[in-house]
Amino acid sequence: MSDGTLDAVDRANAVQQVAPPELWDADVDESSGEVREIHRRAACSVPARFTVLASSSSGNSSAILHETDDGLRVTLIDCGLSPRRTNKYLETLGASNECIDRIVITHFDSDHFNSGWVNAMPRHGRFVIHKGHRGVAGRRGALTRRTDIFEDRFELAHGVFGQAMLMKHDDLGTAAFRFDFAINSERTASLGYATDIGSPSQALARMLTGVDVLAIESNYCPVLQEGSDRPIFLKRRIMGGSGHLSNSESAAMVRAIGPRRAVVLLHLSRDCNTPEAAAVEHAPEIDAGLYELVVASPHEPTDVIHLMTK
Repeated sequence: MSDGTLDAVDRANAVQQVAPPELWDADVDESSGEVREIHRRAACSVPARFTVLASSSSGNSSAILHETDDGLRVTLIDCGLSPRRTNKYLETLGASNECIDRIVITHFDSDHFNSGWVNAMPRHGRFVIHKGHRGVAGRRGALTRRTDIFEDRFELAHGVFGQAMLMKHDDLGTAAFRFDFAINSERTASLGYATDIGSPSQALARMLTGVDVLAIESNYCPVLQEGSDRPIFLKRRIMGGSGHLSNSESAAMVRAIGPRRAVVLLHLSRDCNTPEAAAVEHAPEIDAGLYELVVASPHEPTDVIHLMTK
């Protein structure tokens, strides 16, 4: 992606037609220890609301909240915060850890997966992981009979369809997501979620084209990164194409994707970035009223964003 944009033909071809595929649940055979796949569907109501509970190198977690006949239900994207801290933040939204039905994992770095969730997950809750992370999920204790395994397309819940793309990040990669919410035959809503994706990707931009709300990392300012006292190997890891997006790379991805309503900037480095440095890259779009910009905090949830407006 040379200039951070897609032409009209590419953008038109990139519109996603997300069919409702089967949801396959990975179940562990206790006698052999082998993982088998069984069909299962879950229920979920839409429209939904979205918030980032906290995002930084010390912990990342976001929440999709659904109102159902059984009350408020929650899907987490990543669980890098402790169960106790997550519960504290969910309580400010009228929920709690007991409301969690699923935890969708982008990857298993410690700031995205807190191992305390292996025991703290509600009995009805399920981990949702990429097929490529099956091995590390087993090592971290997250591969159980309550684990759903996906590869590219999946049904997260009834009426909520997911599409994933595995991106470069360290050794095992990270999953970026598009979630499409079927409100009815004429109304839909969509959420894109991409963090720790290494470098800009035209393929990912196509997958996420035109989402209503886009949550995307804006990890570092190159000037602050180069001038920091971090060791050379860490700078190379972060900036070398398999680490994180810079502010300008993140903004280029946003322009290629063309979100319709809101952009949420994730995973700002506390040492090598500032909210102001990240936000200034979006000044032309904000001035033009193309989307609302939200910068996630390491310390508290963002305001709730309604994925479907009236």
